[in-house]
Amino acid sequence: MTWRRPERRAPELDAADVRILSALQEDGSLSVAAVAEKVNLSTNACWRRIRRLEDEGVIRRRVTLLDPEALGLDVTVFVSVRASEHSEAWLQTFADAVREMPEVVEFYRMSGEVDYLLKIQVSSIAEYDSVYKRLVSKVKLVDVSSAFAMEELKHTTALPLPEPKS
Repeated sequence: MTWRRPERRAPELDAADVRILSALQEDGSLSVAAVAEKVNLSTNACWRRIRRLEDEGVIRRRVTLLDPEALGLDVTVFVSVRASEHSEAWLQTFADAVREMPEVVEFYRMSGEVDYLLKIQVSSIAEYDSVYKRLVSKVKLVDVSSAFAMEELKHTTALPLPEPKS
């Protein structure tokens, strides 16, 4: 069975929630006390709000972002895939194959002429070729088209936050 995100209503966020989310998006390593100071709340109140935001799924997890270039992974490839079929079994096989590839850092099912879009981070075109060969050996595809990023002009993990509810 394919994993699907459960449908849910967006939670109502007040101004303090939005300030907390903004602070954590900027620096997820901040202690609760540091966040509380930044957003002008007591530590306990801030901790309760962060816990609620985690429980509601607004905060999924906290991670450390690595610099791909510092790790020698300075080739970004966007791969457009057209599927050979659209059955649940085929999708599961394809999704499993993609999830096993650490070089694939983003994976989307699309609307329009392209069925799937993958973002791949590798050290060289030769390494991408190896990823490509592993992918096409695991699942039948109609078309695979690759575009290599020449320059990254904007990259952020910060989401635009909603206006707070009064």
